[in-house]
Amino acid sequence: MAGLRYVPRAMTIAGSDSGGGAGIQADLKTFAALGVYGTSTLTAITAQNTLGVTAIHEVPTEIISAQIDAVLGDIGADAVKTGMLSSTAIIECVAEAMTRHQVQRLVVDPVMVAKSGDSLLREDAVGTLKALLIPLAAVVTPNIPEAETLTGSEITTPEDVRRAAQSIFDMGARGVVVKGGHLEGPATDLFYDGSRFQEFTSPRINTANTHGTGCTFASAIAAGLAQDLDVIDAVAQAKEYVTEAIRHSFPLGQGHGPLNHFYKLWV
Repeated sequence: MAGLRYVPRAMTIAGSDSGGGAGIQADLKTFAALGVYGTSTLTAITAQNTLGVTAIHEVPTEIISAQIDAVLGDIGADAVKTGMLSSTAIIECVAEAMTRHQVQRLVVDPVMVAKSGDSLLREDAVGTLKALLIPLAAVVTPNIPEAETLTGSEITTPEDVRRAAQSIFDMGARGVVVKGGHLEGPATDLFYDGSRFQEFTSPRINTANTHGTGCTFASAIAAGLAQDLDVIDAVAQAKEYVTEAIRHSFPLGQGHGPLNHFYKLWV
């Protein structure tokens, strides 16, 4: 109908966090907070809280594929974000679906370990992630430990971060953001697209409420891409959003609490 506003759409393909701080719950909150309609494909169910992950049940690949087809065949998506893809079979399934649906704006968060230290990606699936999914990505968003696993190199200096970003770009991604939260000093993320480096820096906030930070950051980038922002602007928006969501977080549970995704509304 004439006069109706077009609402950007983004889909998350990730695991569920029963504690609501990470996974598809964090992704959908992020999409909503940034003005994007969110849909989801569930890859795994986790029993999880602020202290850790106590159980994981993977969704069968035929159900994962059916969810993707149902959403993209009707609602569509202006951008897609992947999170927890715990096995080789699941990564193969998602990569095939992304290729079949010709998804161009794909943000890959190579989730490997939860904030609590629990493993969310089998070791034998790392090669599949590098070979099949990263080459489809508009942006890949590893943290330092994830970048070390992907590249096989230790990262302790800014020069190491640059080399890691170049190495992951060479795997076929069109853009890489290596998140610097695990290094000392200000929280500096490094973007690289094959021709330029750009740093995004924010003050380090002294808080334990950082559960779901990586999920939220990647989803915020996807939201920006769904809104037709260029990659640099989408990353800048995501960096600002995550920083403020951490700054306005609140204590919840006995471990790593969540971000405040709706801080702009909680006034």
